[in-house]
Amino acid sequence: MPELPEVETVRRGLTERLNAFEIDRVEVCRDRAIASSGGPDCFVQQLQGCRVGRWQRRGKYLIAQLHPTEAGLSQSQGGDAGMWGVHLRMTGQFQWHSVPTPPCKHTRVRIWNKAGDELRFVDLRSFGQMWWVPPGEAAESVITGLQALGPEPFSADFTAVYLQTQLKGSTRSIKAALLDQSLVAGTGNIYADESLHAAGIAPQTRAGSLNLDQLGRLRNALVRVLELSIGAGGTTFSDFRDLEGVNGNYGGQASVYRRTGQPCPRCGTAIERQKLVGRSTHWCPVCQPQ
Repeated sequence: MPELPEVETVRRGLTERLNAFEIDRVEVCRDRAIASSGGPDCFVQQLQGCRVGRWQRRGKYLIAQLHPTEAGLSQSQGGDAGMWGVHLRMTGQFQWHSVPTPPCKHTRVRIWNKAGDELRFVDLRSFGQMWWVPPGEAAESVITGLQALGPEPFSADFTAVYLQTQLKGSTRSIKAALLDQSLVAGTGNIYADESLHAAGIAPQTRAGSLNLDQLGRLRNALVRVLELSIGAGGTTFSDFRDLEGVNGNYGGQASVYRRTGQPCPRCGTAIERQKLVGRSTHWCPVCQPQ
């Protein structure tokens, strides 16, 4: 599943490509891709005639502000046409087509402007979702998954003290805790492994046993790893591509993730792997002693 850096890379691509993009036509190729009330028909009706405004990211969700154009003024008042929400899930990706090309069989949603440029949503496993949020409504009231998200890793609220408070008495592993979106939004398997290695903490460690100094190292390591990956355009270990079809480059810089048996870049010890909370977990037994 795309994690925070991959979703942030997509957000930046959408911001660049869809600057002042006016939606002329929408085609929903698979009904289940639309999760908001009213289904595909309502989604199509409400997006057509809108200009796409600012894109934001919250955890692994993408949300765009919509504004009415001259053609769509009857849809809304006061320059607000609602919001457009997206979650890529496991394999969802956007593609930009400035030249007409036949859609592949995994195409779920197609969006055109009057010039014929197309934004295409392709999703191999069909778990990705889109929403239309009516004007005046909070995004969380429609995209209910937003309600459970913890703070962003880059926010002032995400501190060692916050982690200590949230993890007090917890017997679950710190790896499991980092995957919990209610603790910190956007972190997944790749960056949990990478940040724990950078902080020198074994993924099997009980989350509630970590002291403030260790949690401070972990918080700082997670932020550094995420910043590095965003700068590299995310990680491509399976399906992730940006809008132009380009792979993320962070995978070649990973210290432990998917490097089982290879030497640790710090000490040379072979990287080990086991399953924790159903997820493949990678660590160095010397740099991250249990």
